[in-house]
Amino acid sequence: MAIIPGTGAGAEQLQQFIERIERLEEEKRALMADIKDVYADAKATGFEPKIMRQIVRLRGMDRELLNEQDELLTTYRTALGLV
Repeated sequence: MAIIPGTGAGAEQLQQFIERIERLEEEKRALMADIKDVYADAKATGFEPKIMRQIVRLRGMDRELLNEQDELLTTYRTALGLV
């Protein structure tokens, strides 16, 4: 449906989309605050949040891609004498 300025249906549909996005953005902010609190709790018990964030990112990756990157990282570290 096309949006026609100043008319009913298109404007109402746009309003619904905007309000839905605003609700989701608020939920996202709340979730981000909760995640921040979990990292703070972990840090308070001796864990390193920076490393935990890396682990979370790695766990979300495709296993094949992760294995390829691990192999390259090991190859590069070995070449530079870091292993």
